[in-house]
Amino acid sequence: MRKPIMIALALLVAVSAMAQVRTPRPSPNATLTQSVGLTDVTIKYSRPGVKGRTIWGGLVPYDTVWRTGANEATTITFSDDVSVDGQKLTKGTYALFTIPGRDTWKVIFNKQGEQWGAFSYDKTQDAATLTVKPETADFREWMEFGVPEMTTDTAKIVLRWEKIAVPFTVDTGSTAKAMTNLKNAMKPSWQLPYSAASFAFENKGSATDQEISDWLDQSLRVNQNIANLWLKARFLKRLGRDAEAKAAAQQAIAAARPDQKDFANEVTRLSADWK
Repeated sequence: MRKPIMIALALLVAVSAMAQVRTPRPSPNATLTQSVGLTDVTIKYSRPGVKGRTIWGGLVPYDTVWRTGANEATTITFSDDVSVDGQKLTKGTYALFTIPGRDTWKVIFNKQGEQWGAFSYDKTQDAATLTVKPETADFREWMEFGVPEMTTDTAKIVLRWEKIAVPFTVDTGSTAKAMTNLKNAMKPSWQLPYSAASFAFENKGSATDQEISDWLDQSLRVNQNIANLWLKARFLKRLGRDAEAKAAAQQAIAAARPDQKDFANEVTRLSADWK
């Protein structure tokens, strides 16, 4: 009875040991990351080899959804909103499926990014579908993605395998985004002088009354809102200018947005007995 048990244990140990041995994938993993202006584009995929096989219309059938590689579905991630061949995509990760054809290909960006192959492909989850023209190219044994052309705004991404190249263009709009960011950065801000005045008000002696007054005026010139008007009211109250403080408190309440109802109620309560 002991011998069969010992054999079973030995087999179990051997199987467990084999399970921990790493062997090369027939189609190795690869990652392409390219910064295009302000946006990072990342493609994760597995690279199948030709290995003497007929690829198009053979290993990869025509007019059938393909995982665009091997193993897990190929994914493409955009760190910001982009457009691909003119079609808008929000930032995020997409499964990158294709439907190879003899004359044209479909390139599909599917919202279900993480899946095995194309077995669970759901057309209703497609975010964008491109029709592209494949190009004849030099032989490539291993499938690959590349970025042969790029500008500040755009990147031409090309899938290459065997003697086919399939291109599409990602447009990040980075120039326009950068100019918007620069213009916004140069706009006067109500928050910064408000923060300075608020800090000084709460920490007596850290700034003069004139400095606090100047910061408040600077903030209010840019944007009058419940926050800086209420700070002005409290500052005027501290200075003993009660009538002006009461008027500023009323202005603060009137400036409240609908989502600031609780803030307005608090201002009303705290200033109720001001003369």
